[in-house]
Formats: sequence, C-alpha cells, structure tokens
Amino acid sequence: MTSETILVDLKAAAEGIGVKQNPNLLLRWEENVKGYSALKVQPLAKEFKVEDKWVLLFDAIQFEEAIVEFDALGQSEPPQSNFLGVAFHATDDITHDAVYFRPFNFRAEDPIRRIHAVQYVSHPEYPWFDLRRDMPEQYEKPVLPAPDGDSWFHAKIEIKRPAIRAFVEHADEASLVVNELIPRKETSFGLWCGPGVGGYFANLKVTILK
Repeated sequence: MTSETILVDLKAAAEGIGVKQNPNLLLRWEENVKGYSALKVQPLAKEFKVEDKWVLLFDAIQFEEAIVEFDALGQSEPPQSNFLGVAFHATDDITHDAVYFRPFNFRAEDPIRRIHAVQYVSHPEYPWFDLRRDMPEQYEKPVLPAPDGDSWFHAKIEIKRPAIRAFVEHADEASLVVNELIPRKETSFGLWCGPGVGGYFANLKVTILK
C-alpha cells in the first residue's frame, strides 16, 4: 500500500484559505497557546442539534482511508463545554462520520462521564444520543490513561475500512475501536467542533492510504 502525507496549513485555514466557508464557526489563529501555534475553532451554537453545521471542510483533502494525527486543547470545566475532533467520509457539514473527544470528561470524578470521553458518530442518521440509548458504550469509550482535560493531547485516528480506531497520547492500544455504521462513498474531510466554547487544533497531519 502506498501513502501520501499532507501537513495541513491551519494558519491559512484561519484566514479562510483552503477550506469551505462555514458561517457557524469562528476561526482564529494564535501564535502561542500553551506552547503551540494553533487554530481556535469556536461554534456559534451553544446547544446540540444534529442539523447544526460544525464541520470545517478542507477543499483539497479527499480520502477513503487515512491516518489522521493532530494535537488538541479543550478544557475540563464546565461539563458539556467543548467537543473536538475530525469529520470524514463527508458529503457536507451535515452528512459525515466523525470521531471527537470530550476533554471535560477525561478525568471526571463520575465514572459514567469518564466512559463518554471519545465518541464515534455518523450524522445525521446516528447521533450520539441515539447510539448511547440504543447501543450503550459501544461507540463511546474512556481514554486510558486519561489526559489532563486542560492540557494539549495528541490524537491519532486510523480510518481503515470498515474499522475506525482512535489512539491518544501515542498509546499502543486504541481507546476506541468501531466499525463504520454506514459505508459512505463520499471522501471529504474536515475538523469537527461541537457546541460550546470550542477549542484549539495544531499539527494536523493526514496520511492518505492508497
């Protein structure tokens, strides 16, 4: 299998270059955020609605299978305040698969909340609340060992159809392993940021598998 690696220019993305404009997201580049130069992504929505558009799609990145790596920074308080991840196999910013993290749950005292640290969804057919109700703990898992929710963490998402795996902090074992719920033919890719205060992304690298 051959591969192509893309180092994504997030500073250009902050200026609207190389991305599809999404008026539901505020973008800002910051040179020093706890030691990283990073893209701040903040959604305008404050509450969860599946039909809301929270994806920043990149114009030139297309794949069926890939390994995606990035660093992300959210916050541990308050609960439900920040959701950070990536979208793939996207038709648009409504119809896509995504893997995202809830930093406020990484080290939560409540053990149930810790189970809800990393999530796979397939929008709009399979949002998180339907998956949690109908298939509890299958599509969301804890991150072990748990990172500090107020510090940068490294994520690696392997998309090798039909399997999707999420690794955190260079761990050998995946925190989340699922099979895709819908075999989508679409190939667009982007950042995913749920309702609340948003967060930061840095060092985004996409290795497209061919």
